[in-house]
Amino acid sequence: MKMLALEMSSAQGSIALREDGEPMFDCTFPADRKHSGAFFENVQLCVEQFGRPQEIVVGLGPGSYAGVRIAIATALGLRSATGAKLAGIPSICALDVEANDYCVIGDARRQSFFFAKVEAGRLTEGPILESSPELELRIKEVALPIYASEPLPQFPRARLAYPAAGRLAEIARRQTGEMDDAQSLEPIYLREPHITVPKSARAFAPAK
Repeated sequence: MKMLALEMSSAQGSIALREDGEPMFDCTFPADRKHSGAFFENVQLCVEQFGRPQEIVVGLGPGSYAGVRIAIATALGLRSATGAKLAGIPSICALDVEANDYCVIGDARRQSFFFAKVEAGRLTEGPILESSPELELRIKEVALPIYASEPLPQFPRARLAYPAAGRLAEIARRQTGEMDDAQSLEPIYLREPHITVPKSARAFAPAK
């Protein structure tokens, strides 16, 4: 069984292909709007070299909204062409680290940060939004290793680590009974979307 893993939630993107758990293809590359072409080029290369996948797993973040949406859209497109089973897994569960249990923090913008706990490849707590002082207090009580997928100098305990597609594939293989769930391919949002109505639209809104 060929499983394709797609990870685009951080500054380092990755693609992996596993056949019955054995590594067939691994690639990492810069993942931002200027380098998204590398993602599509490597997906195409992987499929051309090793054939169509039967399963696809996608990293859902939290992280780059654009990157996660690109990976999800690609997975849905490949499913239409191949009939592959789909699954989504939080990207922070697949950090390329030795620890099985750890915590993850990240910048949630708007002067806030997120905290999450991962145990044995599963998200067991969070993501929780907190202010910088709140997160500092929480970290003081945490004994597990702490990682972040971007530099956070204000939290010196956090070590830099990126999600890896290969780890996504490992986790998905252990959770094989949860594959084929397209509904799971929803990015992890740290807060509700903030929608701004243009002034021109307000001017024509019906009076209440």
